Amino acid sequence: MSTTTSQDTLQPWELRARFALRLAALYGREVPAYTALVDVSREVNEDFVRSHGQDAERLGSVARVTAERHGAIRVGSAKELSQVGRVFAAFGMHPVGFYDLRDASASSVPVVSTAFRPTDAEELAANPFRVFTSMLTTDDRRFFDRDLQERLDDVIGSRTLFGDELLYLADKAAAERQLSRPDADRLLDLAAASFELSDAPVDHDWYFALERISAVAADIGGVTSTHINHLTPRVLDIDDLYRRMTERGIAMIDEIQGPPDWDGPDVLLRQTSFKALAEERNFRHSDGRIEAGSLRVRFGEVEQRGIALTVRGRDLYDDLVAEVDRLLGESTGATRVEVATDVWKDRLPGTEQALALTGLGFFTYRVADGSRADGSAPAPLRDLVAAGVLEPEPIVYEDFLPRSAAGIFQSNLTESGFRDDDQGGTVYDIERLGTAMGRAIHEPNALYAAQQTASIDDAERTLGRTITDRPS
Repeated sequence: MSTTTSQDTLQPWELRARFALRLAALYGREVPAYTALVDVSREVNEDFVRSHGQDAERLGSVARVTAERHGAIRVGSAKELSQVGRVFAAFGMHPVGFYDLRDASASSVPVVSTAFRPTDAEELAANPFRVFTSMLTTDDRRFFDRDLQERLDDVIGSRTLFGDELLYLADKAAAERQLSRPDADRLLDLAAASFELSDAPVDHDWYFALERISAVAADIGGVTSTHINHLTPRVLDIDDLYRRMTERGIAMIDEIQGPPDWDGPDVLLRQTSFKALAEERNFRHSDGRIEAGSLRVRFGEVEQRGIALTVRGRDLYDDLVAEVDRLLGESTGATRVEVATDVWKDRLPGTEQALALTGLGFFTYRVADGSRADGSAPAPLRDLVAAGVLEPEPIVYEDFLPRSAAGIFQSNLTESGFRDDDQGGTVYDIERLGTAMGRAIHEPNALYAAQQTASIDDAERTLGRTITDRPS
């Protein structure tokens, strides 16, 4: 991917970078505590680099990490999801991964999700902006009876989140992979405005009828627009950030979601947030009165990213999470962090190299300086790594964890809502969600595996020898 551009056009990565900056400025105005979160994140990253040197940038340059953001939005239907997919395609962002949050939390969270992000390693390096996007499952009888579904579908079907001009420009940018500067400026204006919090009065009775079932459902179907739910910076030490935010008097959720802090390699994703803040909104009552009130639907999330795990690695991770839950259920008196740390030390490799050679993590393989083609016989990958001919370099996990996402949602809800588990749930998977929005969803593991394979192919060409026993 070339990051050069003419003075008259902008490429997708440039549009994406400008889009992320527009949303950051917008969200900072709407949620001032977000600015404090960004400031603390920057301080944490700078201090981490000073204390850890080059190792601090093992999972990405500090410039990339500090600039990195992921947003989150919610839509109400397959049509709206299809339209938002067209908007994000203009910025070189494609649907990756399927997340079912309905059964990932004890609270009522009736959504399925995907994430729009760059899929190419060079595009990610240029700008890694991603948006976690959830769709309301109005046809799931555990949450919505037929009458409520019909009313929800009518309300959602009657609104317009993304106008015709925005969709036209987005389609043009996606097809041509560039836009003229005037078109780019207009696209960015319209795209950012479509995610701005509306000041239109909220139907009081309708909103709170939905909130009794799910605050998430109310946030999606109880209003006439969509908005940014959170915009998440990335840090290199999330435990340090949690402490610093607490010291500033900012109320954080009770725990950090995801893997524990331990002495081994960082893997997957750790997330936390400050608690949802009361935001002033106007409500329209049944007698026509407009009165001021407040809602707590938006919060400040932050993340620390680790190494992407293979299918075997993710299976092991799920086993470890289940084991931690089981041990906590036995009332050992230990905290979740203490139990999880002990379990991980027992069962997960303690070094990056071991994680690579056991096939549990995704890595690229770089030919070490000084190594050259010598016509040697084929050799196993493990032997070449042990001999220092190949050096494994971790592939960063660019995606999300359903349980962690649901845990963040749940920690920011004041009520757990209602669900009737005697009813059958609607089946969704990656194929059905992709069909619903009219574009295939990339499977994350396939993207990581392709990146790993390409690096080994390059190493073979550089060394002039076959590399055997590759990770499966």
